[in-house]
Amino acid sequence: MSIQKSNLPAEVKQTLAVIPELSGSYQYFDNNGEIIYVGKAKNLKKRVYSYFNKHHDSPKLRVMVPQIAKIQFIVTDSEVEALILESHLIKKHKPKYNVLLKDDKKFPYFVITDEEYPRIIVARKANKNKIKGKYFGPYTDSRAMYATLDLIKKLFPLKQCKNPKFKDRPCLYYHIGRCMAPCQRLVTPEEYKKVLKNVELFLTGKQKELVDALKKEMEKYAATEDFEKAARYRDSWLDVQKTMEHQKVVFENTNINQDIIAVYSEGSLFVVSLLQIRQGRLTDKKDFQFSNTETFEQTEENFANESEVLAAFLKEYYTLASEFDIPNTVVVPRVLEKEDIELYAKWLESVANKKVKITDSPTKRNIELLNLAQKNAKFYFEKVKLQKLTEIQRDYNEVGSYIQEKLGLSKFPYVVECFDISHIQGTNTVASMVTFENGLPKKSRYRKFKVKSTESKPDDFKSLQEVVERRYFGKLTETLPMPDLIIIDGGKGQLSSVLEIFDAHNFHPDVVSLAKRLEEVFKPHQSNPVIFPINSPALYFFQRIRDEAHRFAITFHRQLRGKKATESVLDEIKGLSKANKEILMHEFKDVKKISQASYEQLKEKTNARTAKAVYNFFNPNIQIT
Repeated sequence: MSIQKSNLPAEVKQTLAVIPELSGSYQYFDNNGEIIYVGKAKNLKKRVYSYFNKHHDSPKLRVMVPQIAKIQFIVTDSEVEALILESHLIKKHKPKYNVLLKDDKKFPYFVITDEEYPRIIVARKANKNKIKGKYFGPYTDSRAMYATLDLIKKLFPLKQCKNPKFKDRPCLYYHIGRCMAPCQRLVTPEEYKKVLKNVELFLTGKQKELVDALKKEMEKYAATEDFEKAARYRDSWLDVQKTMEHQKVVFENTNINQDIIAVYSEGSLFVVSLLQIRQGRLTDKKDFQFSNTETFEQTEENFANESEVLAAFLKEYYTLASEFDIPNTVVVPRVLEKEDIELYAKWLESVANKKVKITDSPTKRNIELLNLAQKNAKFYFEKVKLQKLTEIQRDYNEVGSYIQEKLGLSKFPYVVECFDISHIQGTNTVASMVTFENGLPKKSRYRKFKVKSTESKPDDFKSLQEVVERRYFGKLTETLPMPDLIIIDGGKGQLSSVLEIFDAHNFHPDVVSLAKRLEEVFKPHQSNPVIFPINSPALYFFQRIRDEAHRFAITFHRQLRGKKATESVLDEIKGLSKANKEILMHEFKDVKKISQASYEQLKEKTNARTAKAVYNFFNPNIQIT
């Protein structure tokens, strides 16, 4: 859909007439005066005009562009400045069409406070401007963060209390070795600064430098026979060594500091995993979830969406990160344009005040690490999916009521059945039916079907007609209750073929189809699909039951293919009866074990003649006579 300039609001036309060919940030407003999208451009005129002068393949743009009632722009001196401004405006306004890092305000940081004798504390982003000091982070696993804080307090006895507990004596922390009591002047400022420096080395992942520094202090105090302080540094030195032993060495070169970033998505859900490599060691893993609160369809390909998510992640994470947490190199998957990679690298250099490289052309070792990050992202994705499923189970009354209202169902979808067809070029065509009850799988009501009417002639429509005929008008009606909602995996064609059978029997249940391409829900006799909000529990429920039906069908299809292959091999053995074939399969479980069995093992399970025939078939070079 391309919007003609004649259809544009007058205010939009006026802005398009004066927008310059300079770098900057642009903001789109809707009729309510709310910012719905913020972008940046090297050439504002060229970028903004592109929204109105061409057909958009992206469903998001097809929905967003008609809502633009007003455009504002801010000119900057460079594209890097435009990127910084864009990031600031997105954080401030959280536009509904920009991809957002979920719960970014909740991420905690370590803070070394700005005091005469600094402390180390935990602070949230919301307090970042209230507490002065050096920030390290952000961290995504608060439990692991507090465990690290306990280790830091054990290794480095910094001041614990904001104000002294006593005027003339140190508190308990001093006596248990967790504080050097600077409030009572029991430590010199110089010595305290050394300990503080070691904490910074620890937090920035510079363990090798830290170990060397601790060892040097230990030897210095041992040489002056101050054995109490020497012992304290020795204990810290040993504890850091133990910590390093648990960190995987990924590079022999201890000067390598990198972040490895992977994006993983299924449907509308995106996650990012980041592996931190510091001094050649894998020191941390951070996981992030992305959200977009607007209601728009998905594209058929997720590639462009992954590009958008990765770009949003780079901007948001490294804006949140302290300069100490920005490495020399950031390794990313190949989804960004080269000019964008160069732009983000320049921006990171301005943030970190050092040379930073972003690369999507990694070395062989970094490819392995990217694969590892991808694997971690997938594990985190499964965790997020489980959390969403738990939410659906907990709130199914609300989810089901929403589905009923959105689809105009005649009753609450307490029992839902979903059908899927599986075949390879028409062979071994099977169907699955899965049942969810009150939002949960009801596996005792799962059914699988061997489709008889389309053997060697692939026809999903005819296969679905056979299956629903057997399910709703055959013997299964005697054992299974009727569902409240029927879901067909497919589009309008699949739904129409099922309706032919239902109409022939004067049966009119609530039935819809779910088209995977854009996750569109089609209702009977309606050309326009129903679109669920992209991150809604309702859409996730539909995806979940559809995926479960697909899994069940594929599993059954593989079983049949394997059984058929097995049967065809054993059928080639001359003189092997059906009864003996079943005995062998029961005893040995599969053909591979039968083929590896000795003559004596085979004879134990069946008669000598059959054992000889089977053994000779699989061992043509060693014949039993």
